[in-house]
Amino acid sequence: MLTLFYALNTCSLASHIALEDSGAAYDAKRLNFADNDQRKSEYLKINPKGRVPALVTDQGILTETPAILVYIAQSFPKANLAPLNDPFRLGQIQSFNSYLCSTVHPAHAHRMRGYRWSDDEVAQESMKKKVPQNVGDCFDLIEREYFKGPWVMGADYTIADPYLFTIARWLEADSVDPKRFPKVLDHRNRMAERPAVKKVLARETA
Repeated sequence: MLTLFYALNTCSLASHIALEDSGAAYDAKRLNFADNDQRKSEYLKINPKGRVPALVTDQGILTETPAILVYIAQSFPKANLAPLNDPFRLGQIQSFNSYLCSTVHPAHAHRMRGYRWSDDEVAQESMKKKVPQNVGDCFDLIEREYFKGPWVMGADYTIADPYLFTIARWLEADSVDPKRFPKVLDHRNRMAERPAVKKVLARETA
């Protein structure tokens, strides 16, 4: 049995959706960031980083969204969540998901977690002011260069789709108008209608 540790309004949503898409038997355990669950000793034994997601498997524990997503795709190949027999196309997915993880997500995180990069309150405020520009620039690049349509990688739904959906849900909170990116916005709307996505969102907000 797989166990996913997640929290509301975090990137763990992508892994949660992928698990549901895969048809895997899994348990989902919610951490309450308001109660600082991610810093408690019980969870730090699972993920010393004190972040989500973390996926407990029979072989050990995985962290970081791109790693968890490709693990799910490879563990449940019948779900067709990635082109596992095409190294280049799989590499493209990993490239896209790595961009979301290493660039887009940190651009968003500067809005509320500037303390990770500076102790200077003035610097933290400056970071917040740059968030709309930086996040907007990231999504402009996705819209122009990387989104193939109708899904991220083209005709086939893959593990890139729940990840983009997850981060695109933060656009308004980052003061970025999603209407600037019609392909991304259409993708977000279509993702929200998928049964697996509806099920996961209902579970997370219950």
